[in-house]
Amino acid sequence: MAIQKTHKGKTKPRSPTLILTVSIVAITLLYIASTLFSPNGFSFSTSITSKNSVFSKNRRQHNGPHKYIYWGNRIDCPGKHCDTCAGLGHQESSLRCALEEAMFLQRTFVMPARMCINPIHNKRGILHGSGNSISEETEERWSDSSCAMDSLYDLDLISDTVPVILDNSEMWHHVLATSMKLGSRGVAHVEGVSKTDLKEKSSYSNILLINRTASPLSWFAECKDRKNHSSILLPFSFLPSMAAEKLRYAAEEIKKLLGDYDAMHVRRGDVLKTRKDRFGVERSKHPHLDRDTHAEFILCRIAKWVPPGRTLFIASNERTPGYFSPLAVRYKLAYSSNYSSILDPLIENNYELFMVERLILMGAKTFIKTMKEDDNDLSLSDDSKKNTKKWEIPVYSRDGEKC
Repeated sequence: MAIQKTHKGKTKPRSPTLILTVSIVAITLLYIASTLFSPNGFSFSTSITSKNSVFSKNRRQHNGPHKYIYWGNRIDCPGKHCDTCAGLGHQESSLRCALEEAMFLQRTFVMPARMCINPIHNKRGILHGSGNSISEETEERWSDSSCAMDSLYDLDLISDTVPVILDNSEMWHHVLATSMKLGSRGVAHVEGVSKTDLKEKSSYSNILLINRTASPLSWFAECKDRKNHSSILLPFSFLPSMAAEKLRYAAEEIKKLLGDYDAMHVRRGDVLKTRKDRFGVERSKHPHLDRDTHAEFILCRIAKWVPPGRTLFIASNERTPGYFSPLAVRYKLAYSSNYSSILDPLIENNYELFMVERLILMGAKTFIKTMKEDDNDLSLSDDSKKNTKKWEIPVYSRDGEKC
């Protein structure tokens, strides 16, 4: 059961304290009933555990005087995307932000049990520029609008750095029941309070459970100082490396078959969108990206980094069949769709597939990104990834530049 947060609107929202109290009373009654009627005592079931999976394992037991922090039962909600669903990258930025705060406060993070899946990232079509379509059977399996969090991430592995529990777990029910017994020391609803105050002020630091109301824009807006590298507790690579065991297994098996390889991630699709200005002229936030991610320009760009004859693994959201085929004149091309015998039995949605691909990309001898994230990155385009305001006229030629 999750703590319900209030949403801003025309109608007066109900008190979060009242909602939490009702939730705790309900949980406590269930707790007592479970203790009375279960032969083994306390025995709530966790709905998302795959007991028969060869990859499942016992979750870490959180014993002792733990304190907890809860940001809500859905990543980035409340927020401007509440009625839709942010992509995996945005949700991971928000999740990493929340984990950083839990780490700073030395509290156990209560993680949402499910992550919503953006339908744009999970629909039937051409996968990864290879010309291979998702089968109807796979399409049916991939039709869910959300997926279990522990199907994406290894919670035990995350807990080695930041202790986490799920908000549908037995432990979470126990925390809610305990918070009612503690009265004023049980739970604090906070909004607009700095993490430093949460850590240092006794009115917060001694509370069992902090119910955080995050930014109305997005969870990751709470990490406003991420450009200050000294304040970053978890690197960008943290969550990708925390992939669930079955996903790590799939990536390792594919990497063995690839052998010594290079890789590149080619993002097209949504980032190529344009809009017309008041004069009817098309403009784009990434004016060179469409050009820079065409096969002939890729060949020119990567020649100095990837020698001819190398195996080149490509991960992309480009859906045009054979889009990257021109690269085959110089490289041995590989896509995740070439390894369906490994992936089909394990992968349930495109988020899981992308997480496998990320692990493969990270294991390459030379990894080329679409746009730079750090100064030392190799990239197909020099356009800024973080441009959010400037719209420019797209450029489709090299203006006399030689390859």
